[in-house]
Amino acid sequence: MELKHYFALIRRWLWLGILGMLLGGVAGFFVSINLSPVYQATTRFVILRAAQSSMDYTAYLESQQLVETYAQLLSTDSVLEAVSQELGYTVNEKQTTASRVVDTQFVVLTVEDGNPQHAADIANALVAILVQKNDELQAVRYQATEENLQRQLDQVLAQINTLQTQINEISSATVADQLKQVQTQIDSLQTQITDLETQIANLQKKFRTPELTAEIADKEATLAQLQPVLALYQQVYTNLVVLGKPVDSADATTTRLEQLRTTLDLYQQIYVNLLSSLEAVRLSRIQSTPTVKQVEIASVPVAPIRPQPLQTTALAAIVGLMLAAGAAFLIEYLDTTLKTMDDIERVLGLPVIGYIAQIYHKKGSDESLYVTRQPRSPVSEAFRSLRANLEFAGVDKPIRRVLITSAGPNEGKSTISTNLAAIIAQGGKKVVLIDADLRRPKVHHFLQMSNQFGLTDLFRSAMPMSAVAQKTEAHENLHVITSGALPPNPAELLASERMNALLKEADKGADMVVIDSPPSLVADAQVLSSKVDGVIMVVYPGHTHSDAALATLEQLKRAGARVVGVVLNRIPRNRADYYGGYRHYSPYYYSGYHYYSAEEGSQRRKASGLGRFFRFGPSSNNGSNGKNGHKNGEKTETDEAIKPGKTG
Repeated sequence: MELKHYFALIRRWLWLGILGMLLGGVAGFFVSINLSPVYQATTRFVILRAAQSSMDYTAYLESQQLVETYAQLLSTDSVLEAVSQELGYTVNEKQTTASRVVDTQFVVLTVEDGNPQHAADIANALVAILVQKNDELQAVRYQATEENLQRQLDQVLAQINTLQTQINEISSATVADQLKQVQTQIDSLQTQITDLETQIANLQKKFRTPELTAEIADKEATLAQLQPVLALYQQVYTNLVVLGKPVDSADATTTRLEQLRTTLDLYQQIYVNLLSSLEAVRLSRIQSTPTVKQVEIASVPVAPIRPQPLQTTALAAIVGLMLAAGAAFLIEYLDTTLKTMDDIERVLGLPVIGYIAQIYHKKGSDESLYVTRQPRSPVSEAFRSLRANLEFAGVDKPIRRVLITSAGPNEGKSTISTNLAAIIAQGGKKVVLIDADLRRPKVHHFLQMSNQFGLTDLFRSAMPMSAVAQKTEAHENLHVITSGALPPNPAELLASERMNALLKEADKGADMVVIDSPPSLVADAQVLSSKVDGVIMVVYPGHTHSDAALATLEQLKRAGARVVGVVLNRIPRNRADYYGGYRHYSPYYYSGYHYYSAEEGSQRRKASGLGRFFRFGPSSNNGSNGKNGHKNGEKTETDEAIKPGKTG
């Protein structure tokens, strides 16, 4: 499409765009003013990861993932339920939105609520609950190890107290009890060490991830802490076994006492090692726990974030405009009608030889020939231009018989036939107008003639054509042969030799024979097209579909017809530039039904004082309103002007 076509399309559908904007804006305004106000409170908090020995790209990614994890943690059910219990009203996930600030460890938390105070309270409570949940989550990670070490510390302390008592009272029974307790500890430690070694071996077979590497490191650290403790317990067990054996020397009591003290020292070392391991685990938990700190407290919002009537109205108007534009382009895309001269040349490959504007006449006036009633109108000039183009088309091969047809009904072919015949007769030529539409004849209505006798009567008898030919009052050179009574087999009559003889008879008494035929929906037009020198197709812009027009052209070509060109009929005057440039075609100013040159028209308008009111359009003295060229109640001199009940 050329740029001018886009401008023409915009101008044509501008009303729809404006209507879409108005409807969208009005709808958006009323919807926005009826919505409940929503307030938004914002707070910021930072997540600081524990200090690490090295900062590589993997550590950076882990840090960013940690921030995203905590941002998602704010919308979990446990956190929301805790906040709801603390504040005393329900907080749902749809109210909260947490997002990480790019390339930072800051998180922006926004909360929306219908109550401004509630919005601020929810934001601050969410951060407080997150800090509390953070400590609980990190404590769970080391809870089992700490409990195990604490339990071992309690057992070792009890054993130390027992040994202290045994030192005071040496007894073989107490030594046996100690052996059982030590054996229990050794078995427990060996079981824990075996489980840890098995878990470490299984984890090392899996794909290494940062979380898996951390878990393996924790288990290896626990294993390293338990192995020295096991060795000490095994040494204690050995000492107790030796202590429990009978001693024959005189210094038996002294020997046992030394063995008990040695065992006590070993238990004390175990206690110190376990205590050191417990402190190391606690220190590791503290060092690996991220710090969540609120850096900006949420304040109570003053104005709601929505609804915003002006912004919503503008946005809705834009959406309405876009929908209207989309609808317009969709309609244009789906519209297969012929509208412009470019469409005619592109689809049919035929020249446009005539531009006929919409013809209006007053209500109650006759339906006689327009070119006779308004000889100085632009429409009459358009018919004169069509007559000239038809003469130029017959320079090499003169056109004495011309057929007027169309792709479908109600496209104005009868109007073109009658007015073209009249305008040719005005040029001094003898013209015979034959109404060959034996299905819905209309010529006699336009010319207000009797249809009692006509073309069909010539088929039934051998009477001459002059017997049924009728003269018009305005043109003595124009003879009209109406259709006559409607036959049951019009196509067979038109294809008969009698029709050829009638056309030859018409040629003898006339310079030009104009034939009005039915639309190409029936075979009559194809039959007649082979008997004439030229065919003119009438196209109603915006109504004639390209497929129908192309099918008509193909049928005419198969019949051997010579299609001279296309006449664009019933072009609306208020959109003439869109439908083929009718306004540019006629370089005259409209003033009533007459035309004047630019200078003469300007002088007449100045003299009448009407120049400032309108430039185009019929004047008020002819009963029109200027822009549309007719008043309410006027009817159009087209095929639709025939009232139901009349013939045709």
